[in-house]
Amino acid sequence: MSPPPLRILIIGCGNMAGGFDAGRPADAPPLTHAGAFARHGGFSLLACVDPDEIRRDEFAARWNVPRNAASVADLNARRGDFDIISICSPTALHPEHLAAALELEPRLIFCEKPVTPGLAQTEAWVQACEDKGILLAINHTRRWAPDVRRLADELAGNAWGRIRSVVGHYNKGILNNGGHMIDLLHLLLGRLELVQTGQPSWDFWDTDPTVPAMLRAGDVPVSLNVAHAADYAHFELQLITEKGIVTMEDGGMNWRVRHAIASPHFKGYHALNEGTRTAGQYPQAMLAAATNLHAAVTNGDALASDGRSALAAQHICEQIRLSAIGSAST
Repeated sequence: MSPPPLRILIIGCGNMAGGFDAGRPADAPPLTHAGAFARHGGFSLLACVDPDEIRRDEFAARWNVPRNAASVADLNARRGDFDIISICSPTALHPEHLAAALELEPRLIFCEKPVTPGLAQTEAWVQACEDKGILLAINHTRRWAPDVRRLADELAGNAWGRIRSVVGHYNKGILNNGGHMIDLLHLLLGRLELVQTGQPSWDFWDTDPTVPAMLRAGDVPVSLNVAHAADYAHFELQLITEKGIVTMEDGGMNWRVRHAIASPHFKGYHALNEGTRTAGQYPQAMLAAATNLHAAVTNGDALASDGRSALAAQHICEQIRLSAIGSAST
């Protein structure tokens, strides 16, 4: 007999909650919390919260959510009413909503990133969840993408030989989008150390600049370069390895892989082949996340992305931010 579905409360009814799946084909991979929960089949969307009545009502109608309210307090919920609480509200509201979620004592909280705007705040909430025995999953989405997980395993297994250098490009804030990049680098390379920062660019957020930086993971040099959010979204990563070059393009929507071969022109030399381009599995990440969350709650499986991994990324982001601001002011 299959277990009962896990009961879900979603706080915030915007794009990541369900909006990005509006208007997409019914068989398209889900990109949102509600879409992934609904597609998985092991969850029941019981309630949603958002102060915007029109957005809340549209969300509840689209996802067949029976209860909705302007705030968690207005929901009149009791402890234990929900197994999982998804926090999809703006980052500035995360501390308030984490507090409300902890009061309801779910088995797991699934929070959008950044966890909070400040490192000390994030550390306090990660610890608070641990103290209460509540699992905390953070939506660093690429940790659930099958191709990213496969690449991490290949690198760990030395399938690409030595990693010579890594170059990443991002925009829209070192904490907001840069946090995704730092977390991805932690997954693929291990812990990073900051070497140097460049001139910050205030391309979107007033308090979160986009910053170029030099880092290292062990003896691997890592260059973090910037684009401008006003131009286009940009999130790409290139790994130069002993056996070839692996490039994530379009945020993980596409990959290019080039292997080292004997040079067709110069005897005794090696060169790179033209390589292959393949569609990425980033669109599969949210459904994989739902699967991981379900297994974590029902079977005790480890979370692929949790509060501690998010906190480690935010530590580096904060070092980069403070170094860049300090250098720019002198």
